[in-house]
Amino acid sequence: MTIEHQGELEGLRRVGALVASILDSMREAAVPGVRSRELDAFGAEQMRRAGARSAPQLSYGFPGATCISIDRVVAHGIPDDTVLRDGDLVNIDVSAELDGFFADTGASFVVGPATPRQQRLIDATREARDAAIAQLRAGGRLSGIGRNIETVAARRGFRVIRNLGSHGVGRALHEEPGQIPGHYVPCDTRRLHEGLVITVEPFLSTHCSQVDEADDGWSLSCRRGHGAQFEHTVVVTAGAPIVLTQAPGAQA
Repeated sequence: MTIEHQGELEGLRRVGALVASILDSMREAAVPGVRSRELDAFGAEQMRRAGARSAPQLSYGFPGATCISIDRVVAHGIPDDTVLRDGDLVNIDVSAELDGFFADTGASFVVGPATPRQQRLIDATREARDAAIAQLRAGGRLSGIGRNIETVAARRGFRVIRNLGSHGVGRALHEEPGQIPGHYVPCDTRRLHEGLVITVEPFLSTHCSQVDEADDGWSLSCRRGHGAQFEHTVVVTAGAPIVLTQAPGAQA
């Protein structure tokens, strides 16, 4: 989506604030003993009260209001009867439609205390997201996103998961400019333009550079090691980008 007037930006701000708030509250509720299905229901109820709809359900018939991915599942995890335990590496991805506008956000965290390795992975992935967002300017190359993500990953000793990436968003969950690689692709000459709405969502891993789809048709997993993701929905401008999914006072 490309924003053409202030009303569109205001609509995106509303749905961005909503998904950020839901993600924040779901993270707080993700304690040992909670089932991922219960956590998803908690997020779904917040959407319902706000008059919003789950974007993956609306767009693709996903069997959950949110994606909850645990341990080796990196993305598109289906909420089920899995009980969260101390030490689980969890990713929650929340996307919703409100009044015709879509926003998408996500974060990885550990239930209970994190190991040093888990914390380094989480910190590096968040850093990669923020570094990629910071360089966004109208006229710049879309490939700069992957370049910055890959630079942070290499410096921090992690791999980029190459078959997952960022995407256009706004009037649909996935739209133009299509898939945006999380690694540097020199031949990608697409340019950013003012008002463009995209996600920035690096996926970093301890061992894998590709994820595999599970038999359930949704869950995407690493064969070895673990992965993490952090995501914001942003608007490209001639100056600093507008982050639509930053919860007030939230770390993610």
